[in-house]
Amino acid sequence: MKTEFKSYACIFIAGSLWGTIGLFVKLMEQSGSTSSYTSFLRMGLGLVLLVAITLIKDGPGAFRIGKGTLISCILLGFICQAIYNLAYSNAVNAIGVALSSVLLYTSPIFTSITSFLFFHEKLGQRKLIALFINIIGCALTVTGGSFTGLSFAVSGLLFGIAAGFCYSLAPIFGRLAADEGSPFAVSTYNFLFATIFLAVFTRPWSDVEDPLNLKLLAIGVGFALIPTALGYIFYFSGLKNITESSKVPVVASIETVIATMIGMVVFHEDLHLGNIIGILCVLVSIAIMNLRWRREEQPH
Repeated sequence: MKTEFKSYACIFIAGSLWGTIGLFVKLMEQSGSTSSYTSFLRMGLGLVLLVAITLIKDGPGAFRIGKGTLISCILLGFICQAIYNLAYSNAVNAIGVALSSVLLYTSPIFTSITSFLFFHEKLGQRKLIALFINIIGCALTVTGGSFTGLSFAVSGLLFGIAAGFCYSLAPIFGRLAADEGSPFAVSTYNFLFATIFLAVFTRPWSDVEDPLNLKLLAIGVGFALIPTALGYIFYFSGLKNITESSKVPVVASIETVIATMIGMVVFHEDLHLGNIIGILCVLVSIAIMNLRWRREEQPH
């Protein structure tokens, strides 16, 4: 029980760190970056940091991983990082940040379905209630309950749902990879393949006026360290002892709450009653997912 609690605590910390992503994205945009170059720098600089951290923490031997772990890392880098970043960026450009964020957090539904298919996890009443509250909470946290200013483009909706699906597969592939490899090595290989795929498919440096701008690179290092390298180390550390993958995106949805609070404090965005209710819903859904009911604790 203690080990599992620590695992979900790691996922919670990872989600909290990911909540700072919007801050770094805005700072990089203000410094002349594009969405594709920001994603590339995040993965590329994160890769450099993770190689150094892994060598210091576990030594060169940590990079020796099995074939199954390597395949999982390739899928993580390609689907859950490269395609996800491209789909999400296109969704934001087509339908805006708010609606894209709401569509992204349809991911718990996809994760529950894939966990049922891959790991035969049960979709009990408690889990379904938590999923419903979580999705409502994320929608309210991002929009405040007002959808009047949102634009609806079919392509944007499809990209947003695709991003949510790619995001939902991270606990599945990550759990398979973390079962065998060091969290540091798994994170490193994940970023390696993501960097390669982003470089090949987007050539992001070609759209930036000064790719080697020192201010931009300095912000990129912070982006690569805080919500990226550290975030994924905590994430894969947590996945190592997780028994129910479908809980992971719900716990990680604390990211939405942190992002909203940063928007309010740093960028002076308004926080309305709907946002507050949404934040409370997200927190309640996380509690419902992780508090064990007495009936469940009794031996069968």
